[in-house]
Amino acid sequence: MRRAPTTRLTPAQQWFRLRAAGLDGGKGQVRNGTLTWEFYIRPSPISRRYHIRLVYRKGDVPRVVVLSPDIQSLAPGRRLPHVYYANSPLSLCLYLPGSGEWSAVHSLTDTIVPWTALWLMYFEDWLLTNDWKGGGKHPGDL
Repeated sequence: MRRAPTTRLTPAQQWFRLRAAGLDGGKGQVRNGTLTWEFYIRPSPISRRYHIRLVYRKGDVPRVVVLSPDIQSLAPGRRLPHVYYANSPLSLCLYLPGSGEWSAVHSLTDTIVPWTALWLMYFEDWLLTNDWKGGGKHPGDL
């Protein structure tokens, strides 16, 4: 039986894992203890390509921003689901903070990156149906 990880990964260790993942256009740096990583992701073969920025600082939660396309402009007149509007630019709500779904012992490559693809898949469905099928709690509902 495999034991759950217990050692917190540093931003530098996360950087090495992201680099090894071979993400489309993946590049980034660690500066002053903050990891910034940009990559492209296409949630399905028929999806558009999204330019993503992931920012992670030790002791903080990862923040994911869609750089392009402008997801707000894809849904004119509608309030986007599962985003943090308090952040500028707005960032994606990928999990419930404090729930144990993510912590610094988890690899961004194994959690935040695939959760971003999943969020974008639900977002594209929501654009067509106006029904968020991704579950979870909206940040404003907490």
